[in-house]
Amino acid sequence: MHRRTIRGLSTAALATAGFVAIGLLGPAPAFAEDDVTINLVTVNDFHGRIKRDGASTGAAALATAVNGIRAQNPNTIFAAAGDLIGASTFESFILDELPTIDALNAAGLDVSAAGNHEFDRGWETLRTDVQDRANWEYIAANVFYEGTDDTALAESWTTTVGGVQVGFVGAVTEELPSLVSPAGIAELEVRDIVDSVNAAADRLEQGGADIVVLLIHEGAATTAEASATDPDSPFGQVVLGVDDSVDAIVSGHTHLAYNHVINGRPVISSGQYGEKFSNMEIVYDTDTDSIVSMDNEVIDASTPIPGTSNFTYRDVPDQAVTDLLAPYLAEADVRGAVPLGSVTADLARGLQPDVDANGEVDPSKPAVENRGAESTLGNFVADVQYWSANQDAAVDIAFMNPGGLRTNIAYAPDGVVTYREAANVQPFANSLFTQTLTGAQVKQVLEEQWQPAGSSRPFLKLGVNQGLTYTFDPTLPEGQRITGIALHGVPIDPAATYRVVANSFLAAGGDNFFTLGQGTDRRDSGKIDLQSMVDWFTEFQTGSPDPVQRSVGVHLSAPDADGYDAGDSLTVDLSSLDFSANPTGGEVVVSIGGKELGRSAIDTSLVRLNDEFGRASITAPIPAGVYGVQQLTVSVPGTGSTATLPITINAKPVAVTVVGLPSPIITTSSKAVSYVGVVIAHDLSRPVGTVTVYEGSKAVGSVQVTASSRGAFTVPVGKLSRGVHVLKAVFDGGPGYGDDTSFSAPVVVLK
Repeated sequence: MHRRTIRGLSTAALATAGFVAIGLLGPAPAFAEDDVTINLVTVNDFHGRIKRDGASTGAAALATAVNGIRAQNPNTIFAAAGDLIGASTFESFILDELPTIDALNAAGLDVSAAGNHEFDRGWETLRTDVQDRANWEYIAANVFYEGTDDTALAESWTTTVGGVQVGFVGAVTEELPSLVSPAGIAELEVRDIVDSVNAAADRLEQGGADIVVLLIHEGAATTAEASATDPDSPFGQVVLGVDDSVDAIVSGHTHLAYNHVINGRPVISSGQYGEKFSNMEIVYDTDTDSIVSMDNEVIDASTPIPGTSNFTYRDVPDQAVTDLLAPYLAEADVRGAVPLGSVTADLARGLQPDVDANGEVDPSKPAVENRGAESTLGNFVADVQYWSANQDAAVDIAFMNPGGLRTNIAYAPDGVVTYREAANVQPFANSLFTQTLTGAQVKQVLEEQWQPAGSSRPFLKLGVNQGLTYTFDPTLPEGQRITGIALHGVPIDPAATYRVVANSFLAAGGDNFFTLGQGTDRRDSGKIDLQSMVDWFTEFQTGSPDPVQRSVGVHLSAPDADGYDAGDSLTVDLSSLDFSANPTGGEVVVSIGGKELGRSAIDTSLVRLNDEFGRASITAPIPAGVYGVQQLTVSVPGTGSTATLPITINAKPVAVTVVGLPSPIITTSSKAVSYVGVVIAHDLSRPVGTVTVYEGSKAVGSVQVTASSRGAFTVPVGKLSRGVHVLKAVFDGGPGYGDDTSFSAPVVVLK
């Protein structure tokens, strides 16, 4: 087994990454005669960003960086950690990812882990169309043909540079089955990463590999080193679990850039979209068959190239790749420029505050996408798919997964929506499927928005069609959080059946919405999500964001042991009263049985990960005169949002009158006294409760009044001392009965 000695991170790799074309070659560093220097250039989560746009450097500039390092050192390997295609921008998506594959071929990509998005169009497409066209090898040691020991893709790949054999093991997130359409990978089985990687790495070593690198499409939740070693996280379990056969871990999936050395092993990721890339300089001693050092640098493509003061990598795009992409971009421009219709305002995804390297909210950063928030875009797309499916068959409900919405439909600059803009929202070209669910299953689908423990996102908010509304209580236990569902104002019947439409990914149970994979009478509608959007704009021309919330969070303070009574203090905690993108604000009003309980301003502070944006809390007495089963109504006058749920207020108590006298009225101190009377219910029913007899403030006796006593009672008072004693009876009504006090009456004790 080879030995690994990690000197730590340095800037040497960055300083020597020069470019022949612009005269940036510097002197090579001095190493021992038997040392071989290898440069490993890596990227991850490129997602078809072939065109320079914003922070994305583009495929041609990425090729410049790789070629420059390769010119400096022929012993250069170009590798990736997955998601090179899928969820791509329009230029690549509309042309079936061919531009991205061809551009990375031209840049000399050698090997890549398979990411979850490589499976977006199904295993068969990856196996044939993608892998056949790609010059690089896709590898995944933990994806097997179901029920066999045969990996679907190659588990590893090796190359020899400078006489040193370098092996790569691939792995994809174990969440793959929930991130892509289960139907597209039905014949595959995703197994434990650590076990699969360790076995493959051992085989590489036994086969003579001098260096083993893990390319894994899984990553840390934050850029802090502690996140990469969190034993409760999927990535932390990999970092801590792979054995010493693995010399470096190149990761992705979470779109973050980090550069750690953990237990003497580089653990790195290069962010996303080609904005950054990594250059790991590996020095190997062929005399001792050991690794001398592995120094990695994460390089921002927007920073000046070493040796220059002004040029960045994006300023010098590779001409060959530029020429290769030109006809693709021209064709995409033609297809994308077709206007579909217009919008009156932004149709936007949800927002949440960004966080720093430690996972703490950083108010200095702009807000980022929140897949846990209800959004005008998600609801709009659900409306479109509901309309589309109903053109051919009756459908009741539409669901849209938030991960299928890749960007907003912006009003700027002129409100026009082009084919490109619509395609950028839904780049997956998923078919729309219909199926039958029971009302109980519809509720379960909504319960599954709270994701299983350990999921990368704890909550995923489904877009729903207009007419489907529901309330939820986020404080309740799993499986009990949906407190009411209505379809066009009529409560969902758990035993009734409903036709549901969703894209093929979601309809097969993707994103852990398992119940959507259990419907009956499943049918392919023959419609594609993007084409449905095109058809909708053709029919209606103009789309507008619906300001009405289709779900509202409501939590009520617990009642007393005997339930809610008029006059009791009630606290109503509310959430999901507004959209986090372009909020309206204003106030919310809560009423019970048509009587106002209270009102409050809506708090529009951003929240993380869930759908509790737009919060308010109201505490007030339950209004008088409200009894029985009533509707608690939440309304936001500024948007028209409303939500109702039943609340039971104990019925108004039956009034009673207590009549009684001491017996006897005149007595002696040697004889016992009783208080005899009757409780009369005004509705002539049989009252229940407790009668207590008082002399002044002192209780001198009590008795229970039951239905069988028909209101009559006798309270033993006992012997009294000489003098005049004034007694009264107080009735404390039981459930459904009021209270009353009798007139005071004297007892004269003579001796």
